[in-house]
Amino acid sequence: MRKTHVLILLAAGLIILPCRWAGAEVEYQSGQGWSLTDLSGEQKAEATPEAQLGKAQKYEQAGDYHHAMVAYYLLTRKFPRSGAAPGAQLKAAEMAVKSGDLDRGYDYYNEYLTKYPKGDDFDNALQGMYDIGQKFLAGARRRLFGVKAFPSMARAQQVFENIVKVAPFSKWAPLAQFYVGQALEKQGKPDDAVAAYDEVISRYPTDPAAADAQYQIGYVYLVESRTAYDKTSALKAQEAFEDYLTRYPNSEKAAQTQDDLKAIQARENSNAVTVAKYYDKKKNYKAAVIYYNEVIKEQPGTPDAQAAAARITAIKALVGDAALDAGPEKPETGAKVQSDRRLQAQLDTSSRADYLGPPVAEPTPTPVPDQTAPPRPSLRSSPDDLGPAPEPPLPAQ
Repeated sequence: MRKTHVLILLAAGLIILPCRWAGAEVEYQSGQGWSLTDLSGEQKAEATPEAQLGKAQKYEQAGDYHHAMVAYYLLTRKFPRSGAAPGAQLKAAEMAVKSGDLDRGYDYYNEYLTKYPKGDDFDNALQGMYDIGQKFLAGARRRLFGVKAFPSMARAQQVFENIVKVAPFSKWAPLAQFYVGQALEKQGKPDDAVAAYDEVISRYPTDPAAADAQYQIGYVYLVESRTAYDKTSALKAQEAFEDYLTRYPNSEKAAQTQDDLKAIQARENSNAVTVAKYYDKKKNYKAAVIYYNEVIKEQPGTPDAQAAAARITAIKALVGDAALDAGPEKPETGAKVQSDRRLQAQLDTSSRADYLGPPVAEPTPTPVPDQTAPPRPSLRSSPDDLGPAPEPPLPAQ
């Protein structure tokens, strides 16, 4: 039944297609969906590449970017050996983007990089592809029959992965690999995102993007630890942030990283108080005293430590020292107790005013960008900020 519905919708879409799509070939690709792969049937090619180029340029000058795209691309199909073909391939991609067809723009840029790996416009094609990836990452949607329909994060991932694949040593590759991680984060794949960031560090250790990737690894684990308190994720976040400060002590994110570490420690301290109170309410006073002592040790001089000391004194008066010192056994264990502790910790910490995260660090002066290199990504400083701010297009090289 579902297959029948899909066929009906597809048939209806073909019926209502605008005339400009006539002659196009509909193709389905796994992971990408339906797309129109060939528009060359829309126009009749001129007799010479010069005439075809002039036709495309007239469409472009008139602002008819769709027909300009078709004309430029038709030149590359009918006159592939012409000296005008490489430039026409790039122009076809540019016209596709101007007409709002990002998918086709990506395909045409990719075709240029494949056909002309030593072409004069190789870097311009990479930049165009990178800009398309940024648009998808920022939320631009993919199209089906000219209608914006599909989520774009998987496509953004594909675009940036392809940049790394076709130009692994270009100035774009480190940032592209970083944005693979961003796209994976937005798809809800934290483990894959961490692996992508690790790839930045291992492949491009001296590039500024490596520092950004190291910070993002810590941030991914920090967000994971907050979803439902996870001590393992919290420890991984702490390790990643400490590595960041060790490697980049004077970086622009150092202050924020210090705040993130303080937030993790505060969370750990709050958890110790929560567990102590939990065992206290269960009248497991020996276990409660163990955790109250942990609070005193980790937070000396704080109100929590003072309250813990007072409660230990009260417990000793209630049950006596002997009941608390009888053997070194650990607090009660078992799946139910562990589940109860996690639930209690979640309830307690979710009610805290600062549960959503550390304060945002004071802004630091913005360094003057290097116009010869791609811009560095704008990193997140709040769990509500799910991705970097969109980057402006680079100046022409």
